[in-house]
Amino acid sequence: MKQVLRVLPAAVVFAMAALTTPGWSQTAGGAASPSKADAYYHAALAHLYTELAASFGGRGEYVSKAVENYKAAMAADPESGHLANELADLYLQTGQLRTAVAEFEERVKRNPNDLNARRILAKFYTARLREGSQTRLNQEMLNAAIDQYSRVVGLAPNDIEAWLMLGRLEKANQNSPGAEKAFKQALLLDNENEDAMTGLAMVYGDLGDTAGASEMLKKVAQKNPNLRTLTTLAGTYEQMKEYALAAETYGRALEMNRENTDLKRAYAQALFTAEDYGKAQQVFEELAREDANDLLANLRLSQIYRQKRQYAQAREYATRARQLDPNNIEIRYNEVALLEAEGKTLDAITLMRQMVDSIPATTNSISERSNRVILLERLGILHRMAEQTPEAVAAFREVLKTDPEVGARASAQIIDTLRAGKDFATAEQELDYALERYGDDRLVRVVGSNLYADLGRFDRAEAMLKKLMGGEQDRETLLSLAHVHEKARNYKEMERVINQAEKLSRTEDEKEAVYFLRGAMFEKMKKFDKAEAEFRRVLALNPNSASALNYLGYMLADRNERLSEALEMIQKAVDMDPFNAAYLDSLGWVFYRLNRLEEAEDYLRRSLERGSRDPTVHDHLGDVLFSRNNLKDAIAQWEIAIREWQATAPSDVDPKEVAKIEQKLENARVRLARESGQPAPPRTQRP
Repeated sequence: MKQVLRVLPAAVVFAMAALTTPGWSQTAGGAASPSKADAYYHAALAHLYTELAASFGGRGEYVSKAVENYKAAMAADPESGHLANELADLYLQTGQLRTAVAEFEERVKRNPNDLNARRILAKFYTARLREGSQTRLNQEMLNAAIDQYSRVVGLAPNDIEAWLMLGRLEKANQNSPGAEKAFKQALLLDNENEDAMTGLAMVYGDLGDTAGASEMLKKVAQKNPNLRTLTTLAGTYEQMKEYALAAETYGRALEMNRENTDLKRAYAQALFTAEDYGKAQQVFEELAREDANDLLANLRLSQIYRQKRQYAQAREYATRARQLDPNNIEIRYNEVALLEAEGKTLDAITLMRQMVDSIPATTNSISERSNRVILLERLGILHRMAEQTPEAVAAFREVLKTDPEVGARASAQIIDTLRAGKDFATAEQELDYALERYGDDRLVRVVGSNLYADLGRFDRAEAMLKKLMGGEQDRETLLSLAHVHEKARNYKEMERVINQAEKLSRTEDEKEAVYFLRGAMFEKMKKFDKAEAEFRRVLALNPNSASALNYLGYMLADRNERLSEALEMIQKAVDMDPFNAAYLDSLGWVFYRLNRLEEAEDYLRRSLERGSRDPTVHDHLGDVLFSRNNLKDAIAQWEIAIREWQATAPSDVDPKEVAKIEQKLENARVRLARESGQPAPPRTQRP
């Protein structure tokens, strides 16, 4: 039997040659201390035996000799952190973790100042962070790792790698101040360290300091704009929800590697999330051409075409996505949204109910329970949009049964649904129930204040909201207070809180909301020039604000002024949201003012198909029908308008508007009687 000659790796051969060279244990010129020379010598031996162990299938004798020499090297040079890391890696690779942990815990117990033992323990604890779960960090191991790295930097304050690991672990532990301190210390040791700058940026993101995060990340990308730094920067921008910056950075990274499909997909997704649908469409179409079975590309293209109201193309890509993954919840949810966008609310409800029923009503799966709650909430909202109040309430009660932990949110939805259905007595009963159980919940208090405002109990509504002041959401609370004052017609106080909210508004979206609310206030005060100025401010920030276009257009049409301009604005709003009942009413009303009665009737009837309980729309349709000499139908519409005014929230009732409708109704009845040869009906006695 011939002896097999094994060929050693080149690294091992070179190491062996070096170790047989006379004087290896001494450095050239005697520059290093004897301890350093010994460390070099034993480190080289450790590397040699590690390579031999790898080459011969992890033979125990080589592993033992590698461990022995690593320990000797560390004893000779205790400050060398990389030796401890290499020894820890060897233990991990050879499956000796638990034995090694016990050994080094004993070493630390005997000698608390054993720096390398603590380094190794810290690495062991870090390696065990996922022990017992793939979805959650092991808190015991996380605490132990943080403790060891804290002791390491106490013994070796210049150990930059230990500071970096401490920062990462503190961030994982959601201790932002601790993470910030560690990363800043690493930067004091190396002010150009990319890992420290990136880590610190992520901490700033957690703390809401977007400017600080951006500054750190830009330094990283400017210093070393390679694929790694740019993708890290883009990913961090995504965490900060700075999606436009993420897309821009992914685009720069993609220029370095055009063939990287994953990077292209990340770029397209960032564009989509940033609502840059034009560019996102181009990239996703490129991905779909490269791979017709790209699930994400087909789904996103369906969503993009839906946003563009190109429903045929949206349906085509939705079908492709469904064929690729029939049970994917996001794909099916997209189909519901597509039906809703097409105005097929009842079909959307049917599909959503099927999705809900596909998930067990009782399940131990956290993800299934969460998905069922999300779908039930959406189902409830769809029922509410379809004016199916009992069905909507039933869906939200199912939410309560599925996950009691979201009880406050579900209760708030029930109250809001009953308000929308004008069942104020039951809504108040539900509010009492919610306040008993979730009295400190913000959403319950906001919804409760809206209900009290509807009922004309303005002091109580205001008191509920004022208890929420003094926190991060003061701006939102002030806007809710403004709505209460609007219901109370207390415009002086409404203006005061709007001005306060404006001071707390930072983004353009936040300022847009303030300007819109102030415009609505001035319109109700009959200060039309000031109202228009505020709506113009909204449109300066967002020319495509459908709500501002509609409100300003309706305001002009209602006053019978600049009707061509009003029509243009309202038509644009309807084009953006073709099934919005309020916008359809506005378009019908401006057509009425233009004496285009057939078009006016068409759009007003469409409005009532989307929301049949608005007395103003019934009044408008009555006016149109009366002008078209359809007296009977006009009378029917005005009678409905009166009934809906009687059912509406007490604080919303406008006695002057009701009186006008009653007068029109009476005149129409008299005229109808006269034309039919019947005696005039008795005058209607107002209650």
